[in-house]
Amino acid sequence: MSAASDRIAWVRVSSCMLPLATPISDAKVLTGRQKPMTEIAMLFAEVQTADGHGGLGFSYAKRAGGPGQFAHAKELAPALLGEDPSDIGRLWTQLCWAGASVGRSGLATQAVGAFDVALYDLKARRAGLPLAKLLGSYRDSVACYNTSGGFLHTPLEQLLVNAAVSRERGIGGIKLKVGQPDRALDIRRVEAVRKHLGDDAPLMVDANQQWDRPTAQRMCRTFESFNLIWIEEPLDAYDHEGHAALAAQFDTPIATGEMLTSAAEHGELIRHRAADWLMPDAPRVGGITPFLKIAAQAEQAGLMLAPHFAMELHVHLAAACPTEPWVEHFDWLEPLFNERLEIKAGRMLVPTRPGLGLSLSEQSKAWTRESHEVGQRP
Repeated sequence: MSAASDRIAWVRVSSCMLPLATPISDAKVLTGRQKPMTEIAMLFAEVQTADGHGGLGFSYAKRAGGPGQFAHAKELAPALLGEDPSDIGRLWTQLCWAGASVGRSGLATQAVGAFDVALYDLKARRAGLPLAKLLGSYRDSVACYNTSGGFLHTPLEQLLVNAAVSRERGIGGIKLKVGQPDRALDIRRVEAVRKHLGDDAPLMVDANQQWDRPTAQRMCRTFESFNLIWIEEPLDAYDHEGHAALAAQFDTPIATGEMLTSAAEHGELIRHRAADWLMPDAPRVGGITPFLKIAAQAEQAGLMLAPHFAMELHVHLAAACPTEPWVEHFDWLEPLFNERLEIKAGRMLVPTRPGLGLSLSEQSKAWTRESHEVGQRP
C-alpha cells in the first residue's frame, strides 16, 4: 500500500502514573497554593496504520487533570480510524472541534496533543528520519539547562552539590527556584550558587508566578547583578502587561509562557511583548501542530524560545528552530522509555533514531492504570 492510500487502523490510549522519588516543592507550595507534587499523570497515544506503520505520542498533567485527559482521549480516538495519518493539520482541527464545547485550550487540546505527537512520530518513522530532520533541522544538538536539582525543598548545601554535579554531567545551565515568602532566602541561595559556579556559568531563576508587581520589581532589580540568563514567571502567567513592563525596564531577560495552553494564548503574550524568552510546552498547548505556530510567531517577533519540560520531545522541536533555544533537562520521564538522551559539553544531542526515537519501557506498562483501544491492530 502506498503512503498516500494508507489509513489509520488502530489506536490505543493509556493512562500511566509516574511516581516521583522525592515530593517536589516550588514557590506555589510554599505560598500554600499547591501541595508537593508526588506523581505525573502521563497520557500515551499509540497509532498504527493498515500498512503497519506506527507512532507514539504523549501528553501529561501534574497534580490533577490526568483522568480527564484520558477520558477525553477515549472519546476522540474513534474519529481517527480510517483517516490518512499524513493529514496532521486537518486531523488536529477535526479533533479539536470535536471537543470544542469544553474549550479549544487546556485539558481538551492536551488530549488532542498526544495524538498529534503520535502522528508526527509515525510520519517521521515512515520517512526513516528523526523528527527534527523531518521538520527541517538547523542543528544536531541544543543547549540545555537543569531544573530538577534546584527546587525549594533542596537545602542550600545540597543545591551547590546538585549544581556542580549537573555541570560535571555536561549540562550547560542551572536553574534555581525562587519565590518563597522570605525573599532574603531567595537572594542568599542565588548568590551562593553564582559564587559557587563562577560569574560566567549560565544561571536562571524561576519564581513560578508567586510575586506581585511590587515584589517582582524589587527582586528583578536585585537580581540584575547576578548576570542571569533570565528571570522566569515573576508574575501571574496571564499578567501580560506586568511582564511587559519588567521586560522593558530591566537588562535581565524575562521568560514566561509555560502555563499557557494554546497558540492563541501565546499570541496574546507575544502581542504584549511580555517576554524576552517564550516558553511554550508542546504537550500543554496541544501538540506539535500548535507549537510550530507559536514558534513561527516568536521568530517573527524576534523572541527567543526555551520550551518547557518534556525534553524527549522538545529536543527535536528546538533543533528545528532558526534561533537556538534552551531545552530544559528533566530526567523524571526517563523510566518511561527504553532510550536515553545523550548530553555532551553543555548540549543535548538530537537522537538519530527515526521519529522521536522512543519506545515504552516495561516499567511504563507496570505503571499503566487504564488503557482503551479502538479499531483492529494490523
